[in-house]
Amino acid sequence: MTEKKSLFGDWKFYKSALALAVPIMLQQLIQSLVSLIDNFMVSGLGDVSMSGVNVAGQVMFVFIVFANTTCMAGGIFLTQYFGAKDKGGMQQAFMFKLIMGLIILIPYFMVCLIYPRQVLSLMVMGNTQAAVILDEGVKYIRIMSIIGPPFIGSVCIASSLRDMGKVKTPLVVTIIATLTNTVFNYLLIYGHLGLPALGVAGAAYATVISRTLEFLIFAGIYFKTRPEFAVKFTRDFMVDLKLFSQIMKKGAMMLFCEMTWVLSETITSAIYNGRGGADVVSGMASSFAIANLFFVAFSGIYSATSVIIGKTLGEGNLEEARQKKNWLLSGSFVFGCMMTLVGFATTLIIPIAFGRLSDNAIAISRSMVILMSFFMPVWVYMNAQQAVSRAGGDTKMGAYADASLTILIMLPMLFVLGRFTDIGPVQMYMTVKFLDIVKIVVFHIWMKKERWLHNLADENASFETAKAS
Repeated sequence: MTEKKSLFGDWKFYKSALALAVPIMLQQLIQSLVSLIDNFMVSGLGDVSMSGVNVAGQVMFVFIVFANTTCMAGGIFLTQYFGAKDKGGMQQAFMFKLIMGLIILIPYFMVCLIYPRQVLSLMVMGNTQAAVILDEGVKYIRIMSIIGPPFIGSVCIASSLRDMGKVKTPLVVTIIATLTNTVFNYLLIYGHLGLPALGVAGAAYATVISRTLEFLIFAGIYFKTRPEFAVKFTRDFMVDLKLFSQIMKKGAMMLFCEMTWVLSETITSAIYNGRGGADVVSGMASSFAIANLFFVAFSGIYSATSVIIGKTLGEGNLEEARQKKNWLLSGSFVFGCMMTLVGFATTLIIPIAFGRLSDNAIAISRSMVILMSFFMPVWVYMNAQQAVSRAGGDTKMGAYADASLTILIMLPMLFVLGRFTDIGPVQMYMTVKFLDIVKIVVFHIWMKKERWLHNLADENASFETAKAS
């Protein structure tokens, strides 16, 4: 009985958790390094060009979060069906990801191709160099519209492989795609080996090439290996509308939570972007490019926790899931403390990667990286809490506890700080992020009710409408 109350598991448990988390973190780290290289190369074009890419990236960030949230919603069920060895349920969960992902492309194309300037202008309201920043941003986002379909295909297949604990394959594909991106950035931004120097457009084309290659590899893996979730689109296959509806209900809560977070981050960015010129935008952008090197902890811990808890629940081992929850949460906090030290170390990269930016932009970047490093234990622990809750189908915690605090407290605080104070972007970011400590306490109280402790695969017993095997 004492083992059940212990805060930490043995090394064997954490070793298995890290076996899931580390490849995902490596995948994210490689992507972050490429993003850093992108920013390094674009920064050589000046504050304005880097600012244009950044505001376009902030808008595209909404699309990426939307797609990833859809895959996380389907992943809740896919992981539990995997634990229950229910292939039909896994196929239905995968189809949910794919269908919803294709629907997302409609607003994505509208923003990128029809209303790019109008949407991007919301990100630089009050900025003294808004017009020239928008010129670069529109150029970049129109080309990036091409990545929509291949990105959806890749994220659906890659996330489903991770839901089954197969984390090495997405890692290898990411390495190939990111190396491709880096090479074409070098060739197309400044023009090498006889190719034209395309500047911001070159960075966009490099991303399009790498994302297309990434999808082609994932598609090849899908059709060659036929993983358990793979579907044969024949007359015998039908989407189970009942399960689709249930995933939608869970997904709607997650989407509301994630979109509230994205909205708050976007509004925060828009407000601090108005606190100066292109130096502020580029300084903040470069800080997040650096911070992404240690933000890899989020995806790794979240995915590992989701797979371990979801699979255990799907197998029907509820008491074991309760025990593993305590071990994972405690381990995540310790891991977050370790990532704080990593964050401090990354400040050494700033003058090397972004030495061509203005002095003020570099100063802002350094201050932001130090600040975000301090928050790592809080953020990693909070990610693990969300992962445990969602793995058992409790998506209401994020929708109610997280989103309500953001809407009722954080957003009004942002508007007050933006309207009635002249504090800088770093101080503004720090002020609103203290609310995350309150969220941890609220999550802890919520999770004591154990609404997450459910075997969804058993409650939605075997959906055999997918006969693709």
